[in-house]
Amino acid sequence: MKTRSNYWQLLPYIRPQWQNLVKGFVGILGYVLATLTLIHFAGKLAIPFGQGNVVAIAQLAGILAGVFLARGFFQSVQDIYMAKAALRVAFELRNQVYAHLQRLNLSYFETAKAGDLSYRLTEDIDRVGEVVHKLFHDFIPCVLQLLAIPIYMICLNWQLTLATVIVAPLMGILIGWCGERLRQFSLKSQNRVSDLSAILTEVFSGIRLVQAFGAENYEIARFSREAERTLKAKYSAERLKAIQIPVIGFLEAVGALSLLFVGAWQISQRHLTVVEFFSYLAAAGLLIDPVGHVSSNYNEFKQGEASVDRVFELLAIQPTVVEKPDAMTLPPVYGKVEYRHISFAYKPGEPVLQDINLLVLPGEAIALVGASGAGKTTFVNLLPRFYDPEVGQIFIDGVDIRDVTLHSLRPQIGIVPQETTMFSGMIAQNIAFGQDSFDMESVQKAAKIANAHQFIMRLPDGYHTWVGERGVNLSGGQRQRIAIARAVLLDPKILILDEATSALDSESEALVQEALERLMQNRTVFIIAHRLSTVRRCDRILVLEKGQIVESGTHQELLALERRYAGFYAQQFTNYS
Repeated sequence: MKTRSNYWQLLPYIRPQWQNLVKGFVGILGYVLATLTLIHFAGKLAIPFGQGNVVAIAQLAGILAGVFLARGFFQSVQDIYMAKAALRVAFELRNQVYAHLQRLNLSYFETAKAGDLSYRLTEDIDRVGEVVHKLFHDFIPCVLQLLAIPIYMICLNWQLTLATVIVAPLMGILIGWCGERLRQFSLKSQNRVSDLSAILTEVFSGIRLVQAFGAENYEIARFSREAERTLKAKYSAERLKAIQIPVIGFLEAVGALSLLFVGAWQISQRHLTVVEFFSYLAAAGLLIDPVGHVSSNYNEFKQGEASVDRVFELLAIQPTVVEKPDAMTLPPVYGKVEYRHISFAYKPGEPVLQDINLLVLPGEAIALVGASGAGKTTFVNLLPRFYDPEVGQIFIDGVDIRDVTLHSLRPQIGIVPQETTMFSGMIAQNIAFGQDSFDMESVQKAAKIANAHQFIMRLPDGYHTWVGERGVNLSGGQRQRIAIARAVLLDPKILILDEATSALDSESEALVQEALERLMQNRTVFIIAHRLSTVRRCDRILVLEKGQIVESGTHQELLALERRYAGFYAQQFTNYS
């Protein structure tokens, strides 16, 4: 999604920093006035130098030293407060983008690249902060100098000023053209770097698979190709800057030569004194630095504009699942669930669920079985509003879930997924995930119910053992029991078990199944399972096919029908009967 490409989008983040900016501008004005004072007294040095008056030179040198100190003081004030403002802008922007991403729907994250998102939240926002800092710390002071010093120069001698700035239009055109090209190159370069980051995230997350398939050389070649594209994109920008610098330097030299020629001619015609020319040279000399800074800053701003685009692209993405303005808080539920005429499709014309009707009473255990792609996971994902149905309504205890806040709905629905996500932190923190403060006794109680307490106590630091990234130092069965402990601690009245035992060995499955049976007591439960041994004792089994419920009943009732479920059961258990 394309957003408007400019810095005006940053104004809401810059405006709250007005106090720091005002203090910084005081420093800028003081710095500019000190610079003009410096030019004035520097010109006066010509007279005592010509006369050899050491005392006068010493007096002027003392004044200049004081002006330099004042100039340095004001520059420090400017640096401190402008840096503080810029860092706060980047901080607030990063927090808002991260919070915005948290509110986006699962459908967005199913297609987004984790590496790209990480790059935008870190490198791109850092670059935006640097640009804001450059704007207030460097660019604006230089622009003020470029306004104030030429006015002073015009007052001294307008003919010399005209000779000095005669090349300014050419420089402006060149800087503008190069800046726009740099913006394009920078956007391309940053997209390449984010693609590179995405590759790294994918490969390091799946390094076991890479090594298992002997695909190291394949991944090295893939990384090298992407790195080569990144190199070329960055080189294009650097090459343009390398060409621009000497051209601007040549134009500056032309301006300086014009100044010397006109100055010498005016002195020879007695229209200009040596002292005035000395002051004028001092002023012109102090213009060189801000001109160079404005040129380089403009290039950086155009490159930074690419980062602004990439960051605000994220903020422009709107969630499809949103709360109503007057959404109410869902009170503690009993667990009655009703699906009423539910239809859903991820893509238009490709329905995943079609006219689903189901009433589940509190405490019932409902199993969902069927071939892959039948709609089982989509069926349960609609309950916590990860997606909204195209047609129909879902009720919990008679309340339409679209009428309540997500924050009051989702914590009342526990989920134990097939692949447990672990976060860096202590075991206890992973069990009490999402809670700022928690009671260790409650955590241990939940772990005991989940058959996790014993293996946790065998770890080096027990519940304070640090879990590595994605929980790689725990087995699949251990991670699954941690997930069950999370659900126990949450104590939801509605529970979703999504293939919770399908990836476990028989020993781990037995421990997990025992923990699940404890967890399921007195709760409304939806179970997705390929292993039919886990669903035989459910109150009802629903067979889904092409997004429709084609069979419904108990295990024995469905076997007696000798249709889809009986076929699945026979296929799995013929060898074990």
